[in-house]
Amino acid sequence: MRIFAVGRNYVEHIEELNNQRPDEPVIFTKPDTALLKNNAPFYYPDFSSDVHHEVELVIRISKDGKNIVEKFAHKYYDRIGIGVDFTARDLQSKLKEKGLPWDLAKGFDGSAPVSPRFIPVHDFKDVRNINFHLNVDGVLKQKGNTSLMLFPFDYIISYISRFFTLRVGDLIFTGTPKGVGPVTIGNLLTAYIENEKLLEFEVR
Repeated sequence: MRIFAVGRNYVEHIEELNNQRPDEPVIFTKPDTALLKNNAPFYYPDFSSDVHHEVELVIRISKDGKNIVEKFAHKYYDRIGIGVDFTARDLQSKLKEKGLPWDLAKGFDGSAPVSPRFIPVHDFKDVRNINFHLNVDGVLKQKGNTSLMLFPFDYIISYISRFFTLRVGDLIFTGTPKGVGPVTIGNLLTAYIENEKLLEFEVR
């Protein structure tokens, strides 16, 4: 199982971080040690003082594929969950200034909490119109809708499969909407698809 992630996939998030709008998906990966399951707590790392939450829909690959044509990409994922792409923003800024990869800021242990349950794709009327949001201590911090994506699910799958063979069980974090911000020890993060709570965990 591998974790792929898409950066800069929502325009308002691009603008809030003063980034350039990409012509192609910005892809990065996280190791399997980043995965945080079953609502386990997130332990704040000692190498950062500015870890940010980035809520994202996560698609699960259900069929091996390479060079997948976009019009057939819907056949390669079967479930949609929700996760948080934790980012050590201070470390990321230092790396970006030096033109270095983001791996340390994005792929550290526990940086990818995912919901215990993934919803079958056929339960959604339209995957291009899915609402999702994140609350921190009961306060709404981020909300998004897949209609606002620069690159929709099928395009993302097709694009990634040009470079990597996708395998059953791989996860793809599909980008975060505006509203990213810091977390602190003691926070309770709760993530929803539509009005269903799927992920809840503490920061310790």
